[in-house]
Amino acid sequence: MHVLKRLRLDDFILPLVGFAAFLILWQVIAGKVMVTKEVDDFGDTITKTKRVGISADLPAPSETWKSSKPYIVEPFAKRGELDQGILSFTKLSLGLVMQGYLIALVLGTPLGFCLGLSKTFTKAVDPIIQVLRPVSPLAWFPLGLVLFSSVKLMDGSGKTYFGASDAAALFTIAVCSMWPTVMNTAVGVRAVPQDYLNVAKVLKLSKFKTLMKVLVPATLPYMFTGFRLSLGLAWLVIVAVEMLTGRPGVGGFLWQEYNAGSYSRIVLCILTIGVVGLVLDRLMSVVERRFKTA
Repeated sequence: MHVLKRLRLDDFILPLVGFAAFLILWQVIAGKVMVTKEVDDFGDTITKTKRVGISADLPAPSETWKSSKPYIVEPFAKRGELDQGILSFTKLSLGLVMQGYLIALVLGTPLGFCLGLSKTFTKAVDPIIQVLRPVSPLAWFPLGLVLFSSVKLMDGSGKTYFGASDAAALFTIAVCSMWPTVMNTAVGVRAVPQDYLNVAKVLKLSKFKTLMKVLVPATLPYMFTGFRLSLGLAWLVIVAVEMLTGRPGVGGFLWQEYNAGSYSRIVLCILTIGVVGLVLDRLMSVVERRFKTA
């Protein structure tokens, strides 16, 4: 019984306390509308409205809810390409993220194994990786447009459904998110005990069987750490990509609302990005536990 009470406290009450504290801090910092009445030079009474507060333009939680309510209560509504429910935007963004993320894993995992297995390969390639790794997605996207400028896939009616900007978006997500997978996989391979490899030699396992039966299982915890970090980066990059391309999605919606000066909906986008990132991380954690217990 004591354990159940403690679990209830840790799992429900403390998060609620933290959330309440966050809302109170938000309310304190947010601006408030102040209405004042003044008499002009002609003796007429005029009403002036202005925002005051620590951050005058930051909307309060109630203002954010009022402005964002149509996008939340109808999450899958589609009133136009850039006027959709918040979950509809999220679905579009996640579709692009998953494509770029899978490309990152397909490229990054083998590269990480090569770096971990060969010192010669590491000396040749690692300096290049260290140069490319800190490059911003804002720099990768224009390069992607140049590299894939000739990409143009059309349907039967002659309408382009995959063009240079789409290819550049996938390229940017993949390149920016692959590095944690590369580095963590390489570290995991180097950490495999030499005894494991000696046993594989004694059993005369082929290189492929040594890879699948020894290296991959031993490296899996490191690989999943890289996978989780890469997924988080892919979700971060999507915002920049959609802002640059004007694609419909959470990032595109955020940029549209920024240009329109709708700060309440900007806050909605930020909260959505954070919640989706948390859910993706938890889902990856579940997958990791399944693999460990398999």
